[in-house]
Amino acid sequence: AVFWHSFPPASHTVRGTGGERVRGVAVLTITGVLSQLVGFVYRIGLTRLAGAEILGLYQLILPVYSVLLSLTSVGLTTAVSNLSAWYQALGNQRAIYQVRGQAVKLFFLLALMPCSLLLLFSDGASVYLLGDARTQMGLILLVPCLLLTGTENLQKHYFYGTGRVYPAAITELAEQVLRSLLVLALLWRLAPDTAEKAVGTIVLGMALCEVVSALTQTVLFRVYLGPPAGLSGEKLTPKALRGKIGRIALPLGFAALLGNLISSANAVLIPRLLVQGGMDQGEAVSAYGVTFGMTLPMLLLPTAFLSALGLVLTPKLSQYSALGQKEAIRRQVKRSVGAANLILIPALALLAVLGSAIGQSLYRDDRVGDHLPLLALGVLFSCWQTLSACVLSGVNRQGASAGIALAADSVQLVLTCLTVGRWGMGGYAFSFALSALLGAVLSWRVVSREIGLSLPVFSWFTAPTLAACLAASCGDLMETVLLRAGLVSFPAAVGGLCFGLLLYLAALQAMGAGSKGGGLPPP
Repeated sequence: AVFWHSFPPASHTVRGTGGERVRGVAVLTITGVLSQLVGFVYRIGLTRLAGAEILGLYQLILPVYSVLLSLTSVGLTTAVSNLSAWYQALGNQRAIYQVRGQAVKLFFLLALMPCSLLLLFSDGASVYLLGDARTQMGLILLVPCLLLTGTENLQKHYFYGTGRVYPAAITELAEQVLRSLLVLALLWRLAPDTAEKAVGTIVLGMALCEVVSALTQTVLFRVYLGPPAGLSGEKLTPKALRGKIGRIALPLGFAALLGNLISSANAVLIPRLLVQGGMDQGEAVSAYGVTFGMTLPMLLLPTAFLSALGLVLTPKLSQYSALGQKEAIRRQVKRSVGAANLILIPALALLAVLGSAIGQSLYRDDRVGDHLPLLALGVLFSCWQTLSACVLSGVNRQGASAGIALAADSVQLVLTCLTVGRWGMGGYAFSFALSALLGAVLSWRVVSREIGLSLPVFSWFTAPTLAACLAASCGDLMETVLLRAGLVSFPAAVGGLCFGLLLYLAALQAMGAGSKGGGLPPP
């Protein structure tokens, strides 16, 4: 669930000619990587200004935010994306304008009741739902943040749907930078004296940033589409338009809501289970904040390219599937997943052994290195499940991937309840890795059956895993040598990382993994 719900839905395909698609994907890849790096630096600053416990409280309210977004806007954004593409192909700009208007109205209608309930019962929600009264101010400020985010996203998905990725991608990166600077500036300038005020300050910064983002997207929408009076095309009846939006939004929104409810229950239960295991409340929230706000974001850095890979893979597979070209589907899947494993396996292996020193130097918290190997495995398995979801979406089996994701989340929830109280955050790491492995295995079994793919074990797993193990062990040894030579921990870990990467590339070449016989995609 940590990675699954952050992946863009299949509707975010980059449409247009081949050259436009390649340029669009390149822009999304670059901005996605930069956004991931900005978010990583932002969390380092947040940790140093606020501390692990405040970060844990902030992480505690994010599941509420995710559930509310899935309830109110996830399905609507997909509907806007798909219908904008449809009516642009028909040359009906007036209908696109209507789609956006109806979607915004439906969003506010859907948000009215849950936002009102959250404002009225924020005290009870903070105490009984999240288990910590210090989250109340953050929950209250989530309401304007949610309304602004939904308005912004509905207009942003017009750009995704019509293939105009540049304004959406660039403004999203700018928004990330602005949010980081604004939140950190508010924390530094206001210096809140209580944990509740600190969490409220963080969410306030998010809301102020969303004001700018929502206004920017509104202006860009009007600029690119043009004034309503001059739009071409036939006007649709509101009833017919609501029906089209509903047929797309309802099933997707329900699936997203169910998935977010399960993953949110898992996240909210962890501090309570830690308290049952013997920790006090502050220590439990702090441990939760270290794992979810520091360790996992660091491990997710190598996955930044996956979004762009999905944007390329899914539409290609859809095209091959429509033409009945199963061999082309198998060839594309082998090439894409092989390339992804060449990056993911060594990156996560090196972080599993060297991430402790890097994380402790950046975050200044000794607990960042706790349970790194298990968490790294969980991230890798989650990435495999995400790649399989792209494949299944491309061959029109989205329901199967959604069902497997829900099953894996449910297994994780059960395992979390059984293990965290006894083993602490180690129990969560075990639950995360095992449930992600289950999801990956089930997903790829469905993929193999659907496209007739025999998994290339050597090229996908054996070669990169053996090379990654060599790289990780030698990188760890190099770190030790550099530490004994007098270097401090961070440059020593970076030196070990670079040495490990060089050995990884050499080991792949020695095994012939990059050659034609190795079966891996050429560079």
